[in-house]
Amino acid sequence: MLEAAARVIARHGVRGLRVEELAAEAGVSTALIYYHFKNRQGILRATLDFINDRAERYTTDRVADASSLDARGELEQTLLLEFQDSPEVRENSTAWGELRASAVFEPELRKDLARATLVWVQDVAELLGKLHPVAGAGALAQAAERLTALVEGLSTRWLSGSLPLAHARTLMKEAIDAELVRLGNQR
Repeated sequence: MLEAAARVIARHGVRGLRVEELAAEAGVSTALIYYHFKNRQGILRATLDFINDRAERYTTDRVADASSLDARGELEQTLLLEFQDSPEVRENSTAWGELRASAVFEPELRKDLARATLVWVQDVAELLGKLHPVAGAGALAQAAERLTALVEGLSTRWLSGSLPLAHARTLMKEAIDAELVRLGNQR
């Protein structure tokens, strides 16, 4: 049901989410949707959690026999794997963008979205802290905020066809470099 919700949101946006269409997409009854999620807000909250869990999986899981990454490689992988030309990543990024845009008009989404964003920023700040352990928490959080916001902006441009994928990845790598230099200069 959550995969179906992510697909419907990616395809039609939050405002276009209809429980009947979600039920048809998932191959279940509308009664089952309401049983599990109670209301539209419950569907959105659960879908947001699903999208975050799926993104964490594809940005952090590695093949068991893959070589271990250093802190820099781990940071780059976490951010750059948001730019994959795969149906799962495209759907996830599109649905995330739709949820973020809808929060402008649907205040009840803002709290959940802010919580999810904070977790992502904290995860990236922690990775930055491995590279610059003497940097202050505030500086790490600001760098992580800039990098995660850039991922969202570049992703939107890539998904809308106004930025080639390879160029989005290059811009992201350059931003990572710039943030690491900035953190290194704050000693």
